[in-house]
Amino acid sequence: MTSNEPRDAAAPAGQEPARQEPAGQDPARQDAAGYDAVVLAGGAARRLGGADKPGLPVGGRALLDRVLAACATAHTTVVVADARPTARPVLWTREDPPGAGPLAALGAGLRHITAEDVVVLSADLPFLRAATVERLLAALRADHADGVLLTDADGRDQPLVAAYRRKALDRELAALTRAHGGLSGLPLRRLTAALDLTRITDPVASFDCDTWEDIATARARIREHEHVLDEWISAVKTELGIDLDVDTGVLLDLARDAAHGVARPAAPLTTFLVGYAAARGVYERGAEGASEEGDGGRRVSGPDAVAEAARKAAALALRWAEEDAAAGEPDVAPDATPDTRPDAE
Repeated sequence: MTSNEPRDAAAPAGQEPARQEPAGQDPARQDAAGYDAVVLAGGAARRLGGADKPGLPVGGRALLDRVLAACATAHTTVVVADARPTARPVLWTREDPPGAGPLAALGAGLRHITAEDVVVLSADLPFLRAATVERLLAALRADHADGVLLTDADGRDQPLVAAYRRKALDRELAALTRAHGGLSGLPLRRLTAALDLTRITDPVASFDCDTWEDIATARARIREHEHVLDEWISAVKTELGIDLDVDTGVLLDLARDAAHGVARPAAPLTTFLVGYAAARGVYERGAEGASEEGDGGRRVSGPDAVAEAARKAAALALRWAEEDAAAGEPDVAPDATPDTRPDAE
């Protein structure tokens, strides 16, 4: 796990903070993203007895890491909290003074971003997905509103699951600062009341964990049959540092074929070997069935390598099963004697 060094909570008066790029991000991906993210993770978690809420595991992953995965395509991600290990690199800052509230934390985070569009998130959203972030940004860019936020099952605004125009946030935060002498202690509704907002109802993505009961609910839902496999795959990829989308159906079919056509222990061993082969790169057959690069094939990697390796292994399992299916016939010539069998000693 990695994290960048903490940054100062504020730049000197009249001076913009120097831009610092998160390590390990693809520049092409950054340019295409077109947004920054600010994640607020420094609350006191009083309803959890002061527990370290961003670090609480749900489905084997810290709540903060789950949120960071949902905004992984952001050009820059700023987390407003004390620095900690995270599954991907981020920038760290703190409001001044620490614990001054969400508006002060938002203002601190905005000082370190430059994109016109900014996604603002809390660190306690177990069911937030990249698709939701993309939906918020698409709605923002399709309208002239100042922001787009989610509402929960009861119709309540969730301003920390939202996409905003940076200029609108700067404008209203500056106005609040002038009116109140600062942002410390001010509630989020002082900001949202002044913005022109579009609302999208999503009771799942907007679900946040404020109590131990909420944590228990989130953990139970993740283990429901229709969610558990996707959650497990996501957790494993995060743990192993893998950013790879593969067709899990192909791998499950392969495991089934190996288990049924060969033997049950062949299933996990075969899928492991397929993964190993994919990591090395796999030769894909050419138009005339060639399997070597010089004979019309090509070396593939990533999801294509997984698919090609799985195809080859599945074909092998099928051939193996076909041989076994011929068991209705004797496996030696009718006139063979014991000492002439291939396996005779």
